Amino acid sequence: MSATGIPVDVDVLRSEIRKTYTDVSTDQQQEFIFPTGRAWAQGLGYPEPELSRVPDATGAELRRRCQPLAARTGGAGLGVARSGLGAETDLLIAAQMTGPAGRVIGVDMTASMLERAAASARAMGLANVELHESLIEALPIASGSVDVVISNGVIDLVPDKDAVLDEVDRVLRPGGRLQLADVVIHEEVSADARARIDLWTG
Repeated sequence: MSATGIPVDVDVLRSEIRKTYTDVSTDQQQEFIFPTGRAWAQGLGYPEPELSRVPDATGAELRRRCQPLAARTGGAGLGVARSGLGAETDLLIAAQMTGPAGRVIGVDMTASMLERAAASARAMGLANVELHESLIEALPIASGSVDVVISNGVIDLVPDKDAVLDEVDRVLRPGGRLQLADVVIHEEVSADARARIDLWTG
């Protein structure tokens, strides 16, 4: 779906998304319309022992649609890009899977998510993590430079989905892959629902 003709103001939408995910990263007691928490991640089958090494604060705020790491990252030494950090658990697990010879890039438009990801990576001794504040419709990553792109519950938040997928295609090396988990809607969404910012941000 292109951003053209969407029934919400994109700048307002981005502002509300930043607010929501700042809350996710800073207020672990708050309830959200999406599931959070380490127990949720375990139930989805997140890989061990990598999940157990993720700091408790990160695991507690984990917001996931499902588990996109079932295919793993493909092995040590790969370049992996994570678009939209959520609570950065996917990023931290991918960094462990790729090992010190690999590189994992996290991109998010929410400063608090990036700060938490950086702190968690430091606490875990992960030196192969690179973080950028940016929209995922304009990834600050060189063309053809990564082997895997992970996106988990992020593309549903973006009005211009074509732009996101074009960027994924641009940054992937030939033969690279997208590991995607997201919301799928099987019925037409009403005009009233499409105009509700709160439904876009969840």
